[in-house]
Amino acid sequence: MHLSENEGIENNSFVVTGGLGFVGSALCLELVRRGARIVKAFDLRTHSPWSHQLRQNGVHFIQGDITDKQDVQKALRGADCVFHLASYGMSGKEMLQYRRVDEVNINGTCHIIDTCVEHQIKRLVYVSTCNVVYGGKEIVNGNENLPYFPVDDHVDPYGRSKSIAEQLVLKSNGRPFNKKNGKCLYTCAIRPAAIYGPGEERHLPRIITLAKLGLLPFKIGSPNVKSDWVYVDNLVLALLLASMGLLDDIPGRKGHPVAAGQPYFISDGSPINSFEFLRPLLKSLDYDLPKTSLTVSQALLLGNFFWALYSILHPWLNRSWLPQPLILPAEVYKVGVTHYFSFLKAKEELGYIPLVSSKEGMAATIAYWQERKRRSLDGPTIWTWLFCAIGMLSLFGAAYLPDYGPIPFVRAIGLFFFRSMLALKVMFVLAATAHAGEAIYAWNLAKTVDPANAKAWFWQTFALGVFSLRFLLKRAQK
Repeated sequence: MHLSENEGIENNSFVVTGGLGFVGSALCLELVRRGARIVKAFDLRTHSPWSHQLRQNGVHFIQGDITDKQDVQKALRGADCVFHLASYGMSGKEMLQYRRVDEVNINGTCHIIDTCVEHQIKRLVYVSTCNVVYGGKEIVNGNENLPYFPVDDHVDPYGRSKSIAEQLVLKSNGRPFNKKNGKCLYTCAIRPAAIYGPGEERHLPRIITLAKLGLLPFKIGSPNVKSDWVYVDNLVLALLLASMGLLDDIPGRKGHPVAAGQPYFISDGSPINSFEFLRPLLKSLDYDLPKTSLTVSQALLLGNFFWALYSILHPWLNRSWLPQPLILPAEVYKVGVTHYFSFLKAKEELGYIPLVSSKEGMAATIAYWQERKRRSLDGPTIWTWLFCAIGMLSLFGAAYLPDYGPIPFVRAIGLFFFRSMLALKVMFVLAATAHAGEAIYAWNLAKTVDPANAKAWFWQTFALGVFSLRFLLKRAQK
C-alpha cells in the first residue's frame, strides 16, 4: 500500500476511545500533527499525565463510559474514523474483575460497532492483542493464519473477552449502514506485542516498583524464552496505516479496502527474553535483576495462589490500599513461554516498517525513567524498612514496655547483647537521637539537592536513619 503519509487523515474527524491513555494520547497527538480536522479523546477519566499536552494541541475531551450506549453515541457523532483502544483487565488486580472486563471489552465494543453503523462511520480500527491466538502454548514466528485460541481455555478473562471482541469487530466488516445507501462499515484489528516507551503506565511502573522494593525475587522460564515488544511510536504508525488501509475512495484503487476484515500482528520485530529486555532499564536505575529462576510450573503454583487469594479479596480489589498481586497465571505465560509473531502481513499490505528500533526505544525509555527517578524520592527495599521498624520497636519494647506478650523474649535477647537494662535504655536513646540528627541533616541537604521532596527525605531518614541518608548522599554526589 503506497499512499501519502496523511492520506485519509487531513481534514477528517477522529475519535480515539481510551484517548487519555498512553497509546491513545500518542495517537491523538500524531493525528493532530498530520492535519486531522477534529480529534476527540473519549475516556472514562478526565485527567491523565498527557491531558495538558493534549489540550494544548487542540484535542477535544469527551468524558464517558464505553459501556453506556448513550455516551458512545454522543462521542462518535460526526466521526470519519474510530480507533477503539479502550479496554480493561490487562494486568494485575483488574484481571480478576470478570464482570467489568466483559462489560468494557465485549459490551463496550458492541456499542462502538453499532454506533459506527448508526452514524455511518466507515472506518473502525480495533486494538486487540496477540492473546487472541496465544494461551500458554509455544508459538514461534506465528502469523495471522493461526486459529483463535479456544475461548473456554483462556486462563484469564482479558484474553477471552478480547478474542470475542475482535471476532465481533472483524465479522462486522462490510456491515451495511441502516440507510441502505450502498455504503458500509470497514473494520480491521491490530494485535500489538507488549507495549513500552516513555510514560508507559501499566507494565513498567509495576515492574520497577517491585524491583525498587526488592520484591522481584526470581525470573521465570528458560533464558531461551522469547517474546515480542513494540515501541509506542511504532504502534501509532501501524494504527495510522491501518486506518489508511480501510479507505475505499483512493483514486485508481476504489473498491474493497486492503485491510478490510483483516487482523495484523505488530511488533518491533526483535523477539527477546523479557528479563533480558528489562535488564538495561533496571540496571540504569541501580536496581537488581533477579538471579534465581523458577520453572513455568513452579511459577504457576505461585500465580494460582495469588489468583485464589485475590479472588477472596474481590470486594476490595478497587481499594488503593490493596497492592497488586506479585504474579498471576496469565502473566506467567507471558514471560515464561516463547511466543512471537511476524509482522510480514502488515508490511506487505499496510507498508508497516518499525521506525524506531528496540535499542532506540529502550534508550528513550531509560532516559524517561532516569529523569523520573531523579524527581522522586528514592529509598531502600522493603526488607530494610522491616529491619529498621522491627529493630527500633524491639529495642523500645525491651527497654521501656512492661512484660506482656513477646516483650519478655525480646528483652531477654536485648539483655544477651547489652547486659543491663540501663544499657538497653541508653542504646535506644542514642539510636533515636541519631535518627533525628540524620533526619535534620537530610532535610537541610535535600533543600539544596531535591527541594521538592525535602519533607519526605526528612521523614524517611527519621524512620530509616543511614539506610535512607545514603541514597540522598549518592544523589548529592551526582
